[in-house]
Amino acid sequence: MRRPDGRAADPVGVDLRRQLSAFLREHESELIEFRRDLHMHPELGFAEHRTTQRLMDRLSAARLRPVRLPKGTGLICDVGADDGPTVALRADIDALPLTDEKTVPYRSKVPGVCHACGHDVHTTVLLATGMFLAQQARAGALPGRVRLIFQPAEELPGGALEVVAADGIAGVDRIFALHCDPRLNTGQVGLRTGPITAACDRLIVRLSGPGGHTARPHLTADLVYALGKVVTELPALLSRRVDPRASLSLVWGRISAGSAANAIPDDGVAEGTVRCLDDDAWHKAPELLKELLDGVAASYGATAEMEYIRGVPPTVNEAASVEMLRDAVEQVLGAEAISATPQSLGGEDFAWYLETVPGALLRLGTRSPAPDTPQLDLHRGTFDVDERAIGVGVRTMAATALTALWEGQRPTTAEPLHGTALA
Repeated sequence: MRRPDGRAADPVGVDLRRQLSAFLREHESELIEFRRDLHMHPELGFAEHRTTQRLMDRLSAARLRPVRLPKGTGLICDVGADDGPTVALRADIDALPLTDEKTVPYRSKVPGVCHACGHDVHTTVLLATGMFLAQQARAGALPGRVRLIFQPAEELPGGALEVVAADGIAGVDRIFALHCDPRLNTGQVGLRTGPITAACDRLIVRLSGPGGHTARPHLTADLVYALGKVVTELPALLSRRVDPRASLSLVWGRISAGSAANAIPDDGVAEGTVRCLDDDAWHKAPELLKELLDGVAASYGATAEMEYIRGVPPTVNEAASVEMLRDAVEQVLGAEAISATPQSLGGEDFAWYLETVPGALLRLGTRSPAPDTPQLDLHRGTFDVDERAIGVGVRTMAATALTALWEGQRPTTAEPLHGTALA
C-alpha cells in the first residue's frame, strides 16, 4: 500500500489534493444547497422517489448514465471503463420517522420525517465524488470502473439486499462506505480493522402452559415466573456458551403476561434484540438460543416458541481495505486526520455487501470543533452536521476509489500517467 520509502503512494501520480480543492471550490455552494434540499424533503425507506429523481438528474447532467433500481427508488451508476478492476462506493438515501426539532432554514418540511442519521450528507458526498471521478475518467485517469450505489431503505433495513438482488455488486472487487459520526470533529476520519458495527436481530419468545389460581401455582406452569426465568437466564447462559470476544448480547425491551393479580396466565411474551460483533457467532445464534430457551422453559413445564427475525450481520472491515482507506486519507487530509474509532453495537446494513465482497466502512467526523459545540447525537430530532464535513467526505471517498483501483500497480513517481486528471 506504500512506496518503498514508506510514504503513501499517490494513486494517480499527480497532485490529487490540488485537483480536489479546485473541484470543491467550484461546487461548494451547489453541494451545500443539494444537501439542504434533501434535508428539507426527507423520504422513508423505499419511498425515496424525489431523492432518486434529483440524483438521476444531476448524474445525467454530469454525462453519466444512472440506472434506477427495480423497486423504483435508489440507483446505480458506473463511472469509467468496463475493463480493469471495479470499486464500489455506497451511500444510503433514506430518512427516519422522527420529527425535525431544529430551528434552521433547511428544517424538514415533511411532518414526522427527518434526516436524523446523516444520510443526506452521505448522499451528497457520493454524488460529488461521482462528479469528480467522471472528470477523471474523461481525462483518462481512471484505471478501471467505480460503481456508485445510492441505496434505499438502510433504516428498515432491506435496501442492501435489494441492491444485491439487482446484481448491484456483481463484478465488484471492493466496496467502501462512510457514516457520519458526531463524536468526531470535522476533518477527522475514524478507521477500524475488524468489527465496526454489530449484527442487530429481533427475538420474540412466547411461553404457554396451563394457567390457574395464584393460590395453586403447583397445578400450573406458573407462566409469569417461568417468563422471568427466561428473561434473566437466557442472557446469563449466553455469556457462558459464547466467546466473550464475540460480544453476543441479548437485551429485552418488552415483557407482557397476565391481566389480573390473582390469576396465573396461560401465555406470555418477551421481545428483545440480539447484537453481535462476530460473524460466526451471529450465524449460530438462532440455533443456540432455541436450545437454551427450551431448556429453561422445560424446567417449569412451559412450552416455548421462538421467532428469530434477522436484521443485519456485523460489519467487519477487511484489513487490506482499511489500509487503502488509511493511505487515501493520508494523501488528501494528512495522517493527523486519522482517528481510531471504537466498535459500535448499532446495526448497519452495509454488512450485507461485506458478506461477499471485501471492503470497509469509515466514520466521518461531523462535529464543529468550535468551543462549546453541543453534542448532536444520531437518531435524534436535533441532529445536524458541520457542512464542511461534506468536502472532507468527498476528498476521502475519491482518493479511496483511486487508491483501490491502483492496487498492485501504483505509480512510484510524481509523473502523470495519463496527462492531467481534470478535464
